[in-house]
Amino acid sequence: MKKATSILVIAFLLVISNVNAQPGVFTPGDYRDGIYDKENANYRRFIPYTHLREADVAWEKRVWREIDLREKINHPLYYPITYDASTNGRWSLIRVLSKYIQTGQILAFSDEDFLVPMELSVVKNKLVVCDSVKESNFDENGEEIFTSRWSCDSTSILKDLNVMRMKEDWFFDKQKSVLEVRILGIQVLKRDEEKGGLNALFWVYFPACRPYFAKHEVFNTKTDSERRTFEDIFWKRQFSSYVFKETNVYDRQFNEYSAGIDLLLESDRVKNDIFKWEHDLWHF
Repeated sequence: MKKATSILVIAFLLVISNVNAQPGVFTPGDYRDGIYDKENANYRRFIPYTHLREADVAWEKRVWREIDLREKINHPLYYPITYDASTNGRWSLIRVLSKYIQTGQILAFSDEDFLVPMELSVVKNKLVVCDSVKESNFDENGEEIFTSRWSCDSTSILKDLNVMRMKEDWFFDKQKSVLEVRILGIQVLKRDEEKGGLNALFWVYFPACRPYFAKHEVFNTKTDSERRTFEDIFWKRQFSSYVFKETNVYDRQFNEYSAGIDLLLESDRVKNDIFKWEHDLWHF
């Protein structure tokens, strides 16, 4: 009887405490930009590659692709190009690479074979724009005077970093009887609007970037409740690109022997060759 009475007293006190709780009174920990705590992206892990033996690779083709981030389908990789709070915690792919390179968690290379790592100071100079800025002030007589100040900015350059290149290997795994692709590296290029060319900045080893790509969300045009990560975008091939080089005896790019529409047709030829190779394996 005493035990039942104590249980009723505890339940009564809980009800009274809930009634007396004033709705609308928030503590500092209750303020958040959303209706729930987003925990999925913080604990996301990348999907590890399956073990691959040399004896399992029956066929292999290496291609190089170029991604124009100005295309609409590639905008989730390009935007936002600012660091302000209005981006709702989203980062662009270039900012993710820039952050982890400057913290030393990702190495930047000057070559596509990942043999010559770049000095951190050299990479920072490529990602930061420094210039003299004129400031207007007034002296004690009320006359306007101009002074120069050296200022560095790491955000204005983001709009010019809108081209990326990838090196990837397509191969047929006869152990699983599937055609797969694995990205080996990503190259960041800066577009020179004045000269109309591209300036190569650095290469990064893609498998080393995957743990960090899996932790940063990408904008989803369909729903805000299912935000994918950069790792998902590359894993599911949800980007637009074109092939500008394949392995060849001359080690040359397509633009060295074709131009215009022939350049696009050459890119489509490589894609069709990969598709037909897998298709011809099966008999229906």
